[in-house]
Amino acid sequence: MNAVIYARYSPGPDQTDQSIEGQLRECYEFAERNNINIVGVYTDRALTGRTDQRPDFLRMIADSESRKFEAVIVWKLDRFARNRYDSAIYKAKLKKNGVRVISAKENISDTPEGIILESMLEGMAEYYSANLSQNIKRGMKESALKCQVTGGNIALGYKIGPDKKFVVDPAEAAIVKEIFERYANGQTVTEIITELNNRGCRTSRGNKFGPNSLHRILRNEKYIGVYKWNDIIIENGVPAIIDEDLFRRVQEMLAVNKKAPARAAAKMDYLLSTKLFCGKCGTNMNGESGTSRTKGRKYYYYKCAKAKRRRGCNKKPVRKDWIETLVVSETVRRVLVDEVIEMIADRVIELQNQERDKSVLRALELELEGVKKSIANLIKAIELGIFTESTQARLLELEKEKKDLEARIAHEEIVTPKVTREQVVFWLNQFKGGDIDDPEYQRLIIDVFVKAVFVYDDHITITYNYIDESGRPRTVNIEDSGFPTDPVKGSTLKSNPPPTCTLKTEQ
Repeated sequence: MNAVIYARYSPGPDQTDQSIEGQLRECYEFAERNNINIVGVYTDRALTGRTDQRPDFLRMIADSESRKFEAVIVWKLDRFARNRYDSAIYKAKLKKNGVRVISAKENISDTPEGIILESMLEGMAEYYSANLSQNIKRGMKESALKCQVTGGNIALGYKIGPDKKFVVDPAEAAIVKEIFERYANGQTVTEIITELNNRGCRTSRGNKFGPNSLHRILRNEKYIGVYKWNDIIIENGVPAIIDEDLFRRVQEMLAVNKKAPARAAAKMDYLLSTKLFCGKCGTNMNGESGTSRTKGRKYYYYKCAKAKRRRGCNKKPVRKDWIETLVVSETVRRVLVDEVIEMIADRVIELQNQERDKSVLRALELELEGVKKSIANLIKAIELGIFTESTQARLLELEKEKKDLEARIAHEEIVTPKVTREQVVFWLNQFKGGDIDDPEYQRLIIDVFVKAVFVYDDHITITYNYIDESGRPRTVNIEDSGFPTDPVKGSTLKSNPPPTCTLKTEQ
């Protein structure tokens, strides 16, 4: 199997280039142990995993379309993303291109319980990231209360003083005054932009002026001395560049000249993307939208990719909100019950122990056992009177080897996450009592528990991410005489056997 490595370290005093070098070394060792051929490496230095604006990360996602590699190896899952939403989105993109994400340290298999364990570890990483962010924000709030710079881009006309407070930059402040005066005197935004750019003036970021950057300046209350950071507002917290009368006149003119912006098309999340399949042909069902010719109402639904292209399938679309709500409500009813949670917890811990047996940690523990046996044998020999310079040297060598192994094991135990059964049960119980109509709750339920959904004309089947008593992924059959019958919304459902067709994907 061909794979690439993705490594990243976050900004901070404890994070250095060596952080990436260590990640790369362990990823290469993992690949060698598992006979994986590394064909490329992507690295982002001093960039947080909470944002998806990482150049090499995005390049890797784009390169996956070439299908030259089948896996992305990361040191730990939080190197891929510390945000479960971003993680789900980009894993789905990789999956569409036939690529999966492998953690070198966390040893998570592709089994159904592995998906739940992975979701739990990602949730722990997101908590760590949010907690770290909270601590950072606490420090930033203290700076804000002192009207100090809290980071980010410095507004045009200011610079940072020795006490970390804003001070006026005379040259840039003159440009800010000119912008306000020109607009107040009736010049258009386009005319002001053209004049400034022709003279070589630049924004605080060093870019040419544009409509957005100019409007940000004209609306920025900092120029009349107002310091703002989140909910902290301090009058006269910043040296003013513009007098309040000029600022007020400009705001009135902006309100008059403001044009009603075109309504952007709402972005719709199709929560069952990559998991919803046509029961007739096995092809994936993709999110679509359409507008009623009579009522002008917009509909959102899933449609069979083969039926859409008229390739021999006549499966009718199913309404988005109906199928997503049904899958979530049935999952909550069937999975989030005590006996199933207990079963899943047992399976997750069993999987973790199995994977641990194949880990670096287990290999070190076995090596330590061997060294201890050798030491015990030497001590027995010494007790029997066999004591030479060679036995003494060998004993000292083994004692040193034992200490080294114990240190490496201690390190591995720190960096290799291990969850307890109680933690798994507690984590799964957090999903109880959620709002079924809440899109974020729906997303979590589907991402964590649902493996695949097949839609027939008269019933649906849901396969979950856990193994039941039969030793196979749990699959349930749902029949409902009240399924929608509108051609756009779906078709009537009655009864049929569980899906037997192979999953297929059409682009």
